[in-house]
Amino acid sequence: MRDPDSIPPDPKEPLEDQGGVSRRDFLKISTIAAAVPVVAGPEVVMAAGQQVRAYGPGQEPIQLSINGKPYKASLEPRVTLLDALRDTFDITGAKRVCDRAECGACTVLVDDRPVYACSVLAIEAQGKKITTVESLMENGKLHPIQQAFVDNDASQCGFCTSGFVVACKALLDKHPDPSAEDLLYELSGNLCRCGTYAGIRAAVAQVGRKGA
Repeated sequence: MRDPDSIPPDPKEPLEDQGGVSRRDFLKISTIAAAVPVVAGPEVVMAAGQQVRAYGPGQEPIQLSINGKPYKASLEPRVTLLDALRDTFDITGAKRVCDRAECGACTVLVDDRPVYACSVLAIEAQGKKITTVESLMENGKLHPIQQAFVDNDASQCGFCTSGFVVACKALLDKHPDPSAEDLLYELSGNLCRCGTYAGIRAAVAQVGRKGA
């Protein structure tokens, strides 16, 4: 690594008496920091004028309520809810497809609202009710929206299906007899690469007519 003291002064750098940190000082600090072991910071930091609990970088004990059951684990704060569901708790209904909040295949309900599980940190989901597609079937009987997907051939490759089913349930809970505008708006966050939108619309219409 090049010695920061050997770097000639840059005439464009701000003078030290103007405040701030110059490029030369920054490189010196970075060189020192690279040689010092990382030490965990304080548990409470100031953010936006408020005291906020700081987690990590190591694992933290968390507890989640998933489909009405408690789940405990020690996870790094960076672990997403999707990764916790699939890799830690073996609840694999929510699919990892785009992994960047674009396709909706990982949709779950958090406090009855549809969210992308790939974009929620598991540690942030503590104290909330998490519902996945696994909980919709009861006593071996499909949920009406699941049965409607079967009846209307609303799934092909299946990668998007669980996310769509969960999003459709949230739609029907909010609008028991949804209009075309309701359906378009509420399902706009879910994409189907196979293009089975006609079947999905028919499934929602079938359940809507029954008032389920």
